[in-house]
Amino acid sequence: MKYNTVIFDLDGTLLDTLDDLTDSVNFAMNAMGWPLRDRKDVRLFLGNGIKRLMELSSPKGIADEEFERAFALFKEYYEAHNQDKTAPYDGVVDVMAHFKEKGIKMAIVSNKVHEAVLALRDKFFPYVEIAIGDMPDMARKPEPDSCYKALELLGSNKEESVYIGDSEVDLLTAKNSGLDCITVLWGFRDKEYLLEQGATTFVETPKELEKEVFG
Repeated sequence: MKYNTVIFDLDGTLLDTLDDLTDSVNFAMNAMGWPLRDRKDVRLFLGNGIKRLMELSSPKGIADEEFERAFALFKEYYEAHNQDKTAPYDGVVDVMAHFKEKGIKMAIVSNKVHEAVLALRDKFFPYVEIAIGDMPDMARKPEPDSCYKALELLGSNKEESVYIGDSEVDLLTAKNSGLDCITVLWGFRDKEYLLEQGATTFVETPKELEKEVFG
């Protein structure tokens, strides 16, 4: 076995959250009288947490005096609707169940709000031991803090672990954490862009993760 521990990103890697996030952005945009955003916009804005998503979605960004009101509207709507359309990507659940069966230790590390990460983990991936989201006392990805915490809680070391994600933020997170990285191609970024960001190991389907993890 090549790795005995896997740390997963969440949005764009395990879960297709794009529609619920787009709906939540546009709820806030509509309430503020601002231009709506399409799925393509939101897809490109994801990866650095919801505040950055709203900053990029808003016409004047965080400098707008009404930004905090818009952000609060987004958070309120997303908290109530973050499981309306969100679902695991096809094949992900089967692969993770196989990892569990083979004794692979698993964690989820995300820049999504911690409470939302826990709720989504509990609904879709209850067998994943550790789930860490954005918390006030922990630096967000691409800083390595959340990965280090996951490894500590799992009793694993960097040499036996791999990080799996879909974006440039994930590539930097793995690099900063000293972890090997597998990049999935069903998420929120295109392969050409990911190559430019330094990705070297790709999988096109969840099933291919088994070969990369088991070796």
